[in-house]
Amino acid sequence: MALYESNYVRLGWLAGDPGRLCATASSCIEGDCELRLTVCERARYTTTIELTYAPIAMPDLRVRVYHDARLAEAQCGGGMHERWTHNMLLNKWLEYCVDRGHRIGS
Repeated sequence: MALYESNYVRLGWLAGDPGRLCATASSCIEGDCELRLTVCERARYTTTIELTYAPIAMPDLRVRVYHDARLAEAQCGGGMHERWTHNMLLNKWLEYCVDRGHRIGS
């Protein structure tokens, strides 16, 4: 759970309050690809987003944000090892994007 908590915090650094995200938002900085965030689904306690570099669409991660628990989990259909790998990728990528200067307005 600590990894999902860290994902939530890092997503907040990048995009502010995940519960207030726009339908589509992006960040462009010199020397890096456009970072695009798209809200796919909104529910009372969760928001599902896609996060990707445009136009290369890699990595392309779907993330479920649990507002009440303050968790963010990379979604994938695989087993425990694959889920762990996707969430580690999300965690490191969020940190990298913030370190590069990306910020997505809400």
